[in-house]
Amino acid sequence: MVLVPTAVLFGRVWQQNSDQRAQTDLEKKGVEYISALTPLVSALAESESSAIQGVSAPPDSLKSAVAKAAAADESLGDDLKTKERWADLKSKIDKLPKAAGPLAAFQAHIEVTDLTLALYAAIWRNAELNRDPDSDVSNLAEAVAKDMSKTVVLVSRMGDYAQLLQVAAAKDRANLGVQFGQAVLTVQDSVSDLTEDLQAAVDNTKSPTLSGSLVSTLDSFRRGVESMTRGANPGGTPNVATMSTAQTALQTALNALAGVTLKEMAKLLDDRSSTISYRRTEAVVMGLLAILLVLAALIWPVLGRRRETAPAPAPASIGESTRDIPTSRATPPYGGQYDIAPAYGDNDPTRRERSGALR
Repeated sequence: MVLVPTAVLFGRVWQQNSDQRAQTDLEKKGVEYISALTPLVSALAESESSAIQGVSAPPDSLKSAVAKAAAADESLGDDLKTKERWADLKSKIDKLPKAAGPLAAFQAHIEVTDLTLALYAAIWRNAELNRDPDSDVSNLAEAVAKDMSKTVVLVSRMGDYAQLLQVAAAKDRANLGVQFGQAVLTVQDSVSDLTEDLQAAVDNTKSPTLSGSLVSTLDSFRRGVESMTRGANPGGTPNVATMSTAQTALQTALNALAGVTLKEMAKLLDDRSSTISYRRTEAVVMGLLAILLVLAALIWPVLGRRRETAPAPAPASIGESTRDIPTSRATPPYGGQYDIAPAYGDNDPTRRERSGALR
């Protein structure tokens, strides 16, 4: 009666613990994959800027970033269901040097970066980072997988639009000017979303290091955005030199911010894994203790009955009577030696004569 409900309760606790462990491990794989993609986004931004300037060969940073992302997909792609997405993205990256002309190269890079952002979103969903029960991890995941990667891409496009405006033909300038203005507004919205997610993570975290780690990198990022916006000069002619300098500083700040965010996420998930392992060990110990207590409850009465039915101890010496003699015996002639005899037959030989005299 005790073991059955105990076993049911233990099974539920064990299943819940296993589900939490599986989800946490999957989220850690997502963080690992996103960490491998972070250099790729920056390398694509560099490749886009150099292609617009007429450099057809991809930068060395792009080759190493692609290799790192490919290794991550090789080990994590099956669990995160990203094999097909990565294969399509890699094929598009390999075709980038074939684009002829600044505009064609720019459009090819837009397609590639859009696919990269889609890969980020797929990892975010498939790793269940969007369903994390803790507010700090959930907000950090949204910041790094959606807002931060999108901001890197949009900042790069805004700077490239400014460069294209200087070399574009007159018929293309009007369209490029509209796209440039939209890029400026989109960057501002993306920065606002990123700041809100990071602030929400800091407000609801249990980590003692998250706030301090984000302060300096977030300040550098904001200063880079302000410099980029001043160089963009909305409504006027953009200052390409100022934007180029601000873009370089902003990319560096975003990379540092992404590194800090991913490091804090990994730390929070590692702490959760340790807690889950401790709870699993605790459940096993409590289950074994319950079994031992039930076994003790079953065995103890049996041992008690055995002690009660055990034979009397042997007499101290041969010939010594084992019958208890009462200490307050009646004295003869009606007591004495006759009251220690068994209670059968006539103990007193004069009893018959006394009976006849009485009659």
